[in-house]
This record gives sequence, structure tokens and C-alpha cells, in this order.
Amino acid sequence: MKKIYEGMLGDTSFFITELTPQHLQQIEELQVEVYGALEDQSILQPLSTEEFDYILNGNGMMIGAYVEDELIAFRALLNPPIDEEHLGYDCGIAENEFNRVLYQEISNVSPKYRGYGLQKTLATVVMNTIDLEKYDYVCSTVKPYNIPSLKDKFSQDLVIKGLKIKYEDKLRYIFYKDLRRELPVFTEKHVISMGDTTTQQQLLKQGYLGTTMYEENNDWFIVYKK
Repeated sequence: MKKIYEGMLGDTSFFITELTPQHLQQIEELQVEVYGALEDQSILQPLSTEEFDYILNGNGMMIGAYVEDELIAFRALLNPPIDEEHLGYDCGIAENEFNRVLYQEISNVSPKYRGYGLQKTLATVVMNTIDLEKYDYVCSTVKPYNIPSLKDKFSQDLVIKGLKIKYEDKLRYIFYKDLRRELPVFTEKHVISMGDTTTQQQLLKQGYLGTTMYEENNDWFIVYKK
């Protein structure tokens, strides 16, 4: 396997490589391990065999972290089908640019290798592999109070552009990043409890963006700026 990154997890060496259809069984076995270890399984939407196949066969990309021959983590970018659920609509992207949108999809890290910042390393590597001749935007959805995933998105400078029901009945933050532009200089700010859905939705309609988060008094707050 071609190594696109090498590093250490404590005293253990690992490497990252691009995954292909031949890795499908390992990917699905790791997803089962990760999903089974979650206290709150609603925070992760597992992918089906068909969805993994779709990504691995040229509709995005997946990278995986290995310790020797064991897959210990993976991360995916999806070139999504253009349909009525496309996140471009939620992020104000012109329809004729939807083909230039990638989704940050599922990210799994084996419970045995948590605590080393592996998800963040995978994020950096996968974002650096994006072909900027083909793609201009990255979008993603995250469940409120899924703190690790929210931190992950903010660490990559994605911002919240929406908070609405997606996937039929699931409340989700909609994250967005324009790969061509830096964020503007903001002059207004509001700090809202993550549980206050209505106020957050009002601010988003007024053009505010969720730019970061923090914990205080046993609650989490989103900082909105415009």
C-alpha cells in the first residue's frame, strides 16, 4: 500500500493510505467495532455496503490509518448525487456549482486508538488531498451535542450555515467551507446555548455563521458571528 502519511501513536508507528474496494471488508468490520462501542449510537449514521462501494468506486475518496496490517481508522469524502437533499441548497451554493461540492462523510477510529488525535490527523490529510481544480466547497452535517464531531468540524475552519431537520427526522447542524476564500472579518457576535434551536435558526436566517463552541456551567455554547 502506498503511504501518504506516517506518524506515531505513542510508541506505535502507523501510516495512512488511500482505500480501495479491496479494503471494504476491513472498513465494514471497523465500523461494526466503532458503532458497538458507542454509548449513544444515535450520533453515528453507519454507511451501508452500497454507500461504501459508491465512494470507493470513484465517487469521492477514503483514507485509512493502519498499524501494520490492521485498519484502525478511516475517513471519507463523498461526491454526492445531486438531489433535493443536497446540502448545497442549505448552504446557498448555486445549483450549477453542486458538482464542485464534497461532503465530509463518516469518520471512524478504533476504540483501542482513541486519545491520539487520529481523527484530526485524518482530517488534515484528507482535506489536503482534495483536487482544487475539481472542487470548491466542503459540506457536512452533525448532530447537536455530538461534541467530538462538532470540535472536528470547527478545527478545520468549517462554519455552521444551517440547523434543520435532515434525513427525514434528524436535527442537524449543516457545516460549510469555501475552499477558495478566507472567512470575512466579523463585527457582530452572539453566544447561544446549543439547546436553543429557535434562536440559532433565527440568527442563521439573518446571515450569522456558527464559528466556534465552548463549554460553561455544564452546557455547550455556539458562537455566532456576522
